[in-house]
Amino acid sequence: MHLDLLSSLNKARTERRVAVIVTEVNGSEQRLVREHEIENDPLAPLLTRQLQVGKSALVDEEGHSYFLELHVPAPSMMIVGAVHISQMLAPMARMLGYPVTIIDPRSAFATATRFPDISVVTEWPDQALPKIGLDRWTALVTLTHDPKIDDPALAAALKAGCFYIGALGSKNTHAKRLERLSALGLPAEALARIHAPIGLKIGAATPGEIAVSILAEITQRRRQGPELSR
Repeated sequence: MHLDLLSSLNKARTERRVAVIVTEVNGSEQRLVREHEIENDPLAPLLTRQLQVGKSALVDEEGHSYFLELHVPAPSMMIVGAVHISQMLAPMARMLGYPVTIIDPRSAFATATRFPDISVVTEWPDQALPKIGLDRWTALVTLTHDPKIDDPALAAALKAGCFYIGALGSKNTHAKRLERLSALGLPAEALARIHAPIGLKIGAATPGEIAVSILAEITQRRRQGPELSR
């Protein structure tokens, strides 16, 4: 790999941006395709498909073989609310490779005893999230039903462009939530990105089943994108 290509790749990694190294098999061509260049690349459909799959692969196009080496930032999960659902969701998410952080200012609930081996932050989301950092590779889930805790987290996630944003609550609860967030100046198209009621509709009833439905919806959103996951 040429030094200039390696330098560009390291820069993309530092900025937590997608980059793909395209190597022509049995040829001398090797190039780096950055995130903003994908749609105009000659291999755009193949690159897009492989990004959805999330794995590097050998592909063929018009009689030529290419190896697409994906460099995609690792996704993380922020769970706002140290509740029973969180106790089920956090370890499940870790099994799928997500670094998980629980955020809840209520220190009686947000404890290491209830969340062993999980990062727990006992601060209000508007204090914790700027320090932790959100980006488009973050899934944010709010589960407290408390607007003072959930709403600031949702607003921050929408502004950061998190790839998944979900909120627990009924349709009526969510309608009131949208009114509050709209009053904060968030546009309707941004608010439409919130998945609520949260989780896929699988008839989930117990905390464990709800956690499964949430994780399934996050997986669907991550792998299929916003259009196909609806």
